[in-house]
Amino acid sequence: MTTVNELGFNENNTGYWAEIILPLALPTVYTYSIPAHLLHLAKTGYRAEVVFGKNKKYAGIIRSVINKKPGYKTKDIINILDDKPLLYPQQLQLWKWISEYYMCSEGEVMAAALPANFKLSSETILIYNEEIGEDFSHLNDEEFLVAEALLIRKQLQLTEVQQILDASHVYPVIKKLIDKNVCFIWEKLNERYKAKKENFVLLNPQLDNDDSLNQLLNDWKGAPKQMELLLSFLHLVKTEGEVTQSTLLKKSGATAAQLKGLADKNILLVEKRSIDRIKSLPKSININFELSEAQQKCLSELQKSLVEKNVCLLHGVTGSGKTQLYVKLIESYFNQGKQVLYLLPEIALTAQIIRRLQKHFGGNIAIYHSKFNDQERIELWNKIRSGEIKIVLGARSALFLPFTDLGFIIVDEEHDSSFKQHDPAPRYHARDAAIYYASLFNAKTLLGSATPSMESFFNAIHHKYALVTLSERYGGLLLPEIEIINTRQVAQKGKVMISPQLKEAMQQTLAADKQIILFQNRRGYNPYLICGTCGYIPQCTHCDVSLTLHKFSNKLHCHYCGSTYPKLVNCPACGTNNWLEKNFGTEKIEEQLEEDFSSYKIARMDIDSIKGKNAHDNLIQLFEQHRLDILVGTQMVVKGLDFDHVNLVGILDADGLLSFADFRVNERGFQLMEQVSGRAGRKNQRGKVMIQAVNVKHPVIEFVKQHNYIAFYEYELKGRKDFFYPPFSRIVLLTLKHKDKNVLDAAAEKLASLLRQSLHEYVDGPASPVVGRLRNLYLMNILLKLPKEPGMSAAYKKVIRNDINLLLSEKQFKSVDVIADVDPV
Repeated sequence: MTTVNELGFNENNTGYWAEIILPLALPTVYTYSIPAHLLHLAKTGYRAEVVFGKNKKYAGIIRSVINKKPGYKTKDIINILDDKPLLYPQQLQLWKWISEYYMCSEGEVMAAALPANFKLSSETILIYNEEIGEDFSHLNDEEFLVAEALLIRKQLQLTEVQQILDASHVYPVIKKLIDKNVCFIWEKLNERYKAKKENFVLLNPQLDNDDSLNQLLNDWKGAPKQMELLLSFLHLVKTEGEVTQSTLLKKSGATAAQLKGLADKNILLVEKRSIDRIKSLPKSININFELSEAQQKCLSELQKSLVEKNVCLLHGVTGSGKTQLYVKLIESYFNQGKQVLYLLPEIALTAQIIRRLQKHFGGNIAIYHSKFNDQERIELWNKIRSGEIKIVLGARSALFLPFTDLGFIIVDEEHDSSFKQHDPAPRYHARDAAIYYASLFNAKTLLGSATPSMESFFNAIHHKYALVTLSERYGGLLLPEIEIINTRQVAQKGKVMISPQLKEAMQQTLAADKQIILFQNRRGYNPYLICGTCGYIPQCTHCDVSLTLHKFSNKLHCHYCGSTYPKLVNCPACGTNNWLEKNFGTEKIEEQLEEDFSSYKIARMDIDSIKGKNAHDNLIQLFEQHRLDILVGTQMVVKGLDFDHVNLVGILDADGLLSFADFRVNERGFQLMEQVSGRAGRKNQRGKVMIQAVNVKHPVIEFVKQHNYIAFYEYELKGRKDFFYPPFSRIVLLTLKHKDKNVLDAAAEKLASLLRQSLHEYVDGPASPVVGRLRNLYLMNILLKLPKEPGMSAAYKKVIRNDINLLLSEKQFKSVDVIADVDPV
């Protein structure tokens, strides 16, 4: 770690400055002067308390200490908040790379990377203006009350002002007092993290020997209840070691008053200690399985490849035992004393895998994701920063953790779009950022998938990455048999939900005491309603999208902005009550299943049914334990879950997966269908998959039927090359937003014109997206398909930034919001 002393700075010299990242979307990093008394404390990666703007305080991160004065007057750092670095140089380098590559600010990266409690809160304080005197005759009653309190106290917090006025809305009063020079505002930073404390009970050290203890018990003259409590304590000490007050009182049936009595007699001591919020298992290693011959060969190839290349792609079919290979590789790096990061696309996947990895690595592995509260996140952050935690399993946010000696990163299900952050900035892709992050430690990265992304497989084929293939399922099981059901031929009114063929197969599967997964990538009851008389479709008033009927809430929901509306009885356009229900969501499927299979246990897994921190894991465990028979869900059921007894998978609407207006639609459709197919027949016998579709001749459905990824890749690659899409180009999607459509259209045309001056034929648009209005803002897109020329990426992005700034410098376009999304998915 670089310190001012190592840079040769004189601690008495005040002519040194710190570049400080603030958690704001600022176009540049600002520089602050370092006062002489803080010079020895100001180091890279430490938090500094600074004022930005008039008097707003922030906790920023020191990016570097410099001895060159900036070309503007600087403010002093107020204080250094840490006694050891919060971040190391590798994390700051990652922040800088993400901000440059994904076209955002380092402040936006900081806001995403740090747990909220590290960013501190700024508390508003009113300071009394001594120069105003004590004449408050010009104030009204409310102003007078606050001014009088300020005169006595000299400063007040906002909460105190609220108490004085007995009101929550006090800002108008404060504003008038500031305007009349009675007071001014100051901001105070509050440290929000507090260690969790618990009372521990100990025996007085003077009694901690057999003679003294026997004498105390034999000569006991105290209350019998206190004697019972003491004996319970002695028993717990022998059986559990350390004894907490809560455990002792619960197991002994005693009261806090009885414990206080023993403490007052100096027999027991009560001591408050900091404890971990997250309970961990004993640290042990137990790798107790044998690899198959195919797995052992694959492991050898992986080990060799990771020596030759920094990045390796493992293409292993579903159910091939990739997780066991990960365990072996993690063990290898753990034994070298290295830290390991295991990334999964969603929290949904972590619960099942963490249980499996904990069997092998015990308390050596920790889980990190957004469902943890801020206090828990800070505790994990500190343990990883100190090197205490060696193995971390987490979703994309785990990438920002302060590793000190990272040796290996696994990106499992690397194809998954959930690795991409959409809103807000930084809009980074965790897979690509992980590869860069690993390079900062000279660490290795393993990408794993049964259906790799086009870009990753392209890189592997062209030897940028190593490629290792595992084409055999564990235990020699065959990939599931796939049957395509042509729903055109089903004699059923409306869209077919469960065809007779699928229903019959479900009955046979349940009779054999096996489980079923049904996949439909639409939640709700009916994705949309239409008036059978006039064709009216209920739409969101804030967005240009149709509303989805949810039967559970009996309301119409917008899946884009979250607005809800009462269910319509009569059509507002023609007044009739002739609603037609179009398509079907998971809620409607669940209802139909409960009618058709009433004697079986059915559950639904989608964002509406999974609420709470442990709800998803609880449902997974019920299905694992065969306490559920049928699971219906959205893509949450697709991703990497492993169930022993699932023998039938039904894909209810393949056409819906292949009908989006997006160049990745075939890739996503293939990945989803192949992945959900892989949930069938993972143990003991071959499974079966039934795919319902109207367009049964679609090439992607044929590739899924054959489980032929290579044929799909070659087919899709030709189309990508013909239309200059990734992996042959790099895409930047510019989205413009404004409440006035005319202003937006003019801004989009202007920006496209500016961009064409430098980027010429690489500019497509402007064009309205499929959903042209969200949350009352109109949208326009400009698509940039840029060549992948070495060293040109930064130059292209500089042109884009400059043209955006030129647009926003014009008065009529200042209020237009322009969002750059690099490598959108």
